[in-house]
Amino acid sequence: MTSTDTTHRTRDGEAPFERGNLLKFLIPSAIGVGLFLVPFQIGDTINIGMGFMADGLKALLDGALPAIAVIVLVLSVVATSWIKLTHPRWAEQGVLRDMFHVGPVWFGMRLLGAAFALMTFFQFGPEFVTASFTGGVMLNDLAPVLLTFFFFAALLLPFLVEFGFMEFIGSLVRKPFRVIFNLPGRSAIDATASWMGSGTVGVLITTQQYEKGFYNRREASVIATNFSIVSIAFSLLITSFVDLNHMFIQFYFTVVVAGLIAAVIVPRLPPLSRKPDTYYEPVGCQLAEKRTEQMGLLRYSLTQAVRRAEHAPGPRELARNALFNVADIFLALLPLVFAIGTVALILAEFTPLFTWLSYPMVPLLELLRIPEAEAAAPATLVGFADMFLPAVLATNIESELTRFVIACLSLTQLIYMSEIGALILKSKIPLKLWELIAIFLLRTAVTLPIIAFMAHTFFF
Repeated sequence: MTSTDTTHRTRDGEAPFERGNLLKFLIPSAIGVGLFLVPFQIGDTINIGMGFMADGLKALLDGALPAIAVIVLVLSVVATSWIKLTHPRWAEQGVLRDMFHVGPVWFGMRLLGAAFALMTFFQFGPEFVTASFTGGVMLNDLAPVLLTFFFFAALLLPFLVEFGFMEFIGSLVRKPFRVIFNLPGRSAIDATASWMGSGTVGVLITTQQYEKGFYNRREASVIATNFSIVSIAFSLLITSFVDLNHMFIQFYFTVVVAGLIAAVIVPRLPPLSRKPDTYYEPVGCQLAEKRTEQMGLLRYSLTQAVRRAEHAPGPRELARNALFNVADIFLALLPLVFAIGTVALILAEFTPLFTWLSYPMVPLLELLRIPEAEAAAPATLVGFADMFLPAVLATNIESELTRFVIACLSLTQLIYMSEIGALILKSKIPLKLWELIAIFLLRTAVTLPIIAFMAHTFFF
């Protein structure tokens, strides 16, 4: 090889990648890992880089964030109404069509979210909406966090998922995924993106892969409901909210262990086990995984990563996609979170519904030796509405062990309707509402004893 040759070669003479493409993989991926996966400490605060950015923006905007949330929610309704009435050509295809051309139920959710936000901000209307522990929690506590967190997540996530890091990790764990989870090798990329980056992004990737013929019905259903766990950053947010920052390592370790065990067990039970291995009819099966026997696993993984980096979007396309992602989260998901979250808090605070539903959970929690079982029981089920709600309810519980269990459980149940559940129901993945309820209950039954056991181990 001459001194001017910039190509890395395998032993058999092939040239799988050039140094420029290798750097195109390494540099952005290293930035992504540094922003999303490496927690570090500044003063008394432990967080990831993106988390510090979100906290900084939140501190900068301070009291203006609730007003910004109201504007965003109202803008969602106004923009959706105008586009549905006028049908401008620029909004008739692609991301914008999916964002604004929604059915009556989803449009009703946007209206409800905007109405709740306006009533809470200007303090008019029913008290059960405007109270500090219902609409107030959503507008003053949750919305500012979501605005700042998802703003940076949408902008910075491409560093982690667009330049080959997911392909690199996914290729490394390809065989274990087939053996342990009975899923195709490429799903490791998807699952890793969900686990490390964002559950929402994971569901979007799963939907695209299913509609392109790379997953069958069973695989898409399993991946969407078992690997859409939240990122380290959001986990830090939850531990901070329930005052357990000092237990973060034990907390996240528990979430990982319980989540992995659930991902092995739940797909082998109905309703997921009954999903057929058939593909989305308009495209059929497009999966044709190739093996490269001449390469070792590490070199093959690196080659896959570099090839993805070679075809990564350019700066202009990345910026465009990031802005669309921010708009989609703010205008489509935030209203849904606000509407469903407020309704769930109203039901939790002003009705005995979740108390009634959680009665069977009280003896189970007592059997698992969880303190304040009656107070904790509603928090074990309210997560179906929104993942953040159990943490909200847990703030009134004195026992650290109980708050630990509730916080961990809220992250392992996964099927929360304000985001993941809504995305799944809106997608072409063949899952119905009753099936999501069943999977939520199964994941609760599987992970709760594991979490309780580990909590007792850490606290005693």
